[in-house]
Amino acid sequence: MTQSNATTAVQQQSPSQGGTGLPCPLVPDFSAMAVDDDQLARFCADNSELRIELTADRELIVLPPAFPISGMKNSSLSGELYIWAKQDGTGVCFDSSTGFTFANGAMRSPDASWISRERWESVPDEDMLPFSHITPDFVVELRSHSDTVRSLQDKMAEYIANCVRLGWLISPLHGSVLVYRAGALAEVLEKPDSVSGDPVLPGFTFDPKDIW
Repeated sequence: MTQSNATTAVQQQSPSQGGTGLPCPLVPDFSAMAVDDDQLARFCADNSELRIELTADRELIVLPPAFPISGMKNSSLSGELYIWAKQDGTGVCFDSSTGFTFANGAMRSPDASWISRERWESVPDEDMLPFSHITPDFVVELRSHSDTVRSLQDKMAEYIANCVRLGWLISPLHGSVLVYRAGALAEVLEKPDSVSGDPVLPGFTFDPKDIW
């Protein structure tokens, strides 16, 4: 399926940009300020009840905590990834509270992610904290009622542009998974029985029935 068809398929499945009528994320523009990692970390710590990201354009994206049903579904996904990663041993996985600093200057927090152990251990100590300067090999975004299709598609495109090798955009609302791979068009899976992480996550398969 082509990228344009993939986009059309998701848009046809999705509510309008207003979603369920929930307020849009708060997006304050900090582009005129020199916000460094330490300042961003303090802002996040002072507002720990919120989910915060920073775009490459130096805009803060501020969201409320996840709804319990979204948190439950995300825990199911993160749990399966953790079990596989522990058994496989070739990398480390991260939950949705983890922030990564990308080469384009954005700080993003995927709902779940994984990095090969070799790459993770190669990060210099000075780049490890507070938001590690490394892009995950694998990311997942789990669409909630408050997410717009466009914002998540843009985020997935940013992940791939910053060297993420594999990304899943999962929409429990409609039982679909968009699979993003470096150098390939997005693939749409409708109500799949399982989703494979090969070859980036060899042997990892996710059964989405618990989150539909």
